[in-house]
Amino acid sequence: MVIENIQSLHRLFLQCGKVVTDSREIEGGEMFFALKGERFDGNAFAASALEKGAAFAVVSDPVLEASASGRFVLVGDTLKALQDLARYHRSSLSVSSGHFRVLPVIALTGTNGKTTTKELIRAVLSARYDVLATEGNLNNHIGVPLTLLRLAPRHDIAVIEMGASAPGEIAALARIALPNYGLITNVGKAHLAGFGSFEGVKRTKGELYDYLQRTADKAFVNADNPNLLEMTAARPDLSVIPYGLEYCGASVLSSDAADPYLSIRLPGDGVVRTHLIGAYNADNVMAAIAVGKYFGIPEEEAAAAIEAYVPSNKRSQLEKRGGNTYILDTYNANPTSMSAALDNLASMQAAKKAVMLGDMLELGEDSLREHEAVVRKVASLAPRYAFFVGKEFSSALADKDISALLDGAGIGFSVFQTSDELASYLRSHPLADTLILVKGSRGMKMEKIL
Repeated sequence: MVIENIQSLHRLFLQCGKVVTDSREIEGGEMFFALKGERFDGNAFAASALEKGAAFAVVSDPVLEASASGRFVLVGDTLKALQDLARYHRSSLSVSSGHFRVLPVIALTGTNGKTTTKELIRAVLSARYDVLATEGNLNNHIGVPLTLLRLAPRHDIAVIEMGASAPGEIAALARIALPNYGLITNVGKAHLAGFGSFEGVKRTKGELYDYLQRTADKAFVNADNPNLLEMTAARPDLSVIPYGLEYCGASVLSSDAADPYLSIRLPGDGVVRTHLIGAYNADNVMAAIAVGKYFGIPEEEAAAAIEAYVPSNKRSQLEKRGGNTYILDTYNANPTSMSAALDNLASMQAAKKAVMLGDMLELGEDSLREHEAVVRKVASLAPRYAFFVGKEFSSALADKDISALLDGAGIGFSVFQTSDELASYLRSHPLADTLILVKGSRGMKMEKIL
């Protein structure tokens, strides 16, 4: 059948209730979208999707639509149809039958801390509401629509994570999700190959503020962050809900080897004790408390929800194996998050420390300089051992002046091309009784060293 408007496609979607873009995930009754990528064409799998039990297959190949009656749905562009359907579905549920007159959609982006903040906000809001939140890393031009299409009348609030690696991407995602609240965790040096510069990062992340300013909606803003304050000052009509560690009069409590987790003393003398590693997570915690407070969650309930949250996504995760303690932060890395992770390692007490660092990817022309800066920071912190993985760190350490910094600090260091090579080395040269930071970009797969 040929679909002439989004309302018709939405009526078909409501018969299914679920969308998939991978024919291997079909269990029966879904609407399959035949998306096209650089290396695949979903149209080639559409017939198989129907055979496996999909109710409909949304395709862009007219030959398919003509070959079967009723279950092939022809559109001009399957990705645009997916995005338009998600926007229409989100709009259809804009008036909630739950706790709020209008369904709140909170859009969340930033250079670092997006997923942890999203999970903490989900935990806090779930104390009283039925919350839909982004699962895994479904935060791009495909993932955001898939998340929105999971919205159901029972949901009270949605928390939608948005990622970007090039200008215009946050603006495009906002046009799909139609958020009425937004939060930028921070802005830092990441995806510089796509953004072009740090200013490019700020402009792209700031597209969320631009959207909220145009729609007269609200932004939760960390009032302790000078970059975010500068960005909001440039948008005088933006409605701001401020929060922040210093702004709220909270403070990070000291940690030690026996209790390495982040704890925060709140203004009313209450304490929230988390299962997160690193003081840099304090901003994420304060964001979740601020969002909860705005939506009527008392501080003690928010603190309890945060204390119950245990990370399991390779972000700020603590693991103990074979006598060693690992700070596992292998989901992603950029100069800002790498510096924060090293500072956190320096603040922790341990007789022996080691770092196992993988390349920070997508830094473009700044890559060599930023990897050299990480090596310099490692040298200044002087852990017992340092292991570097990847061609970018290899290039940085090829400079004898840079590698001499590690020698001068008395650090035993080695360089490997892949995490598999480092894992093999560690099997025959194991460390013992050591506090170890493991961090690198997702593509480096640094968790393999475990």
